[in-house]
Amino acid sequence: MKKMCYTFILLVFLVSCKSIEKHNTQITKLHTVQDLHLDIDKLYKQLKRHHPKLYQYTPKAVLDFKFDSLKQSINRPMDSRAFYKQLAPVVAQVKQGHVSVGLEGKRFTRKELKALKKKKFEFYDLDVVYLDGKLWVKNYKGNDSTLIGKEIVSINGESATKLAEVYKTRFASDGYNKTLYNRYVSKTFALYYYRDKGFLDSLQLTFKAKDSVFSKVLRRIDKNPKKENKDSISASAEDIKPKKRSLEDKKENRLAKKQFRKQKRKRGYIPKDKNFTRNFKYIGKDSSIAYMKLRSFTNGNYKRFYKESFAKIDAKNTSHFVLDLRDNGGGRIAEIDYLYGYLANKPFQFIKESEVTNRTPFIKSVMSNTTPNSIKIIGSLFYPVVATYSLIKTKKHNDKIYFDFNKYTRIKAPKPLAYTGKLFVLINGNSFSASSILSTHLKATKRATFIGEETGGAYNGTVAGVFKIYRLPVSQVKVGMGLMQIEAPQKQNPDGYGIKPDVEVLPNLIDIQSGIDTELEWILKDIYKLD
Repeated sequence: MKKMCYTFILLVFLVSCKSIEKHNTQITKLHTVQDLHLDIDKLYKQLKRHHPKLYQYTPKAVLDFKFDSLKQSINRPMDSRAFYKQLAPVVAQVKQGHVSVGLEGKRFTRKELKALKKKKFEFYDLDVVYLDGKLWVKNYKGNDSTLIGKEIVSINGESATKLAEVYKTRFASDGYNKTLYNRYVSKTFALYYYRDKGFLDSLQLTFKAKDSVFSKVLRRIDKNPKKENKDSISASAEDIKPKKRSLEDKKENRLAKKQFRKQKRKRGYIPKDKNFTRNFKYIGKDSSIAYMKLRSFTNGNYKRFYKESFAKIDAKNTSHFVLDLRDNGGGRIAEIDYLYGYLANKPFQFIKESEVTNRTPFIKSVMSNTTPNSIKIIGSLFYPVVATYSLIKTKKHNDKIYFDFNKYTRIKAPKPLAYTGKLFVLINGNSFSASSILSTHLKATKRATFIGEETGGAYNGTVAGVFKIYRLPVSQVKVGMGLMQIEAPQKQNPDGYGIKPDVEVLPNLIDIQSGIDTELEWILKDIYKLD
């Protein structure tokens, strides 16, 4: 029996290694022109089959021409990375932000991954902002704080500005909006650089500070550097011996960890940034202004968070409330529907019935070629239940199919503790998807004063809800697409633009370098002027 187990483990290991080798070979070898044309045809077919609003912003004749031109431009063999660079800008012409193109990089063996986990790439510690046509270091998580506020002139000899402008062609906002591009390329610059150049161990960056220019090599380094050799340490054994912690210290440490886990469950947590997803506090010179920062609507026990927060707001008779949706890329419909119940001042229907291209969108989502076989097997077991549910929930009207999320489409009253005071909402180009749907309601009902810049997500809704990730068979490039049109009942004309601020306030470089929140400062000044 033991021998059989060892044989099985060895077999799995060999299959895994072979799979990794096969994948790496597939994405690095040159694909024939015919095969790449086949990938393009399959992708366009997938979009036409599953995307309910494919021609909402770009007419069919124009999009047909774009894809035909792409095929004509590919007249020589190329690898997957080169193909991705030509494909992504064409897919972006759909002008639907949830249609995305991703490139799978090199895969590693378990041994290689174990070694990589012990290292970090200093380049990824850079928090950059693309402003005024230049790339700046907004923050640096590494040891060299002098990099903060410096302009990145070039990376490995290439202009940082030109790189950013190229990367901006590889994704889209919803419709004709422009504010998302600089914001999103700032947030994802490292990701697009990786897709562009592949796996690297070091990069030489050239920085500029006023009139001085200097270079620095950012490397892949150990997360926990080894301590100096014992012979070089002058401290005595008594000095370096760790102090024994008291029982009281251990108890406090356990309680602190327990409290932190509790907060993570309630507020959500983003490990990469070491920030909570949801934050609530009182600000201002007299600590009377409620401030809620929501980084996304994706994780954590949101109901408990909002119940506690709005109970505090009600108990303190708060008269000013700032809801910060900047850089909030969206998330769960359930959460924004729940939150709006605390902000609405009259009965509301949160979303309309969602347009889809077929009656079983959930099954189409699961049964994709990127879904693991184990999930497909489980999905097939529940197929009768899911299919029946989908058929009940969908209906046909004017030759279009609609899915009814009854929980969110029915009329609801505001919650008993709904906030009725003065509401300010902070938005920017990275306010997208679910945060834009929430903003549409607040804007349409004149419930809030919006400060900042136009949202990257459209006022009239977005194609999201359920997603399908499709892998192109030859290049292995992945394309993600939403399957449902999610929209609020309210509409604006012209179509294709985001929620626009009542007062446009844009951050400037000096304030960013000084750590000043330009938009929030405007609200604080306005509140105290009113008072």
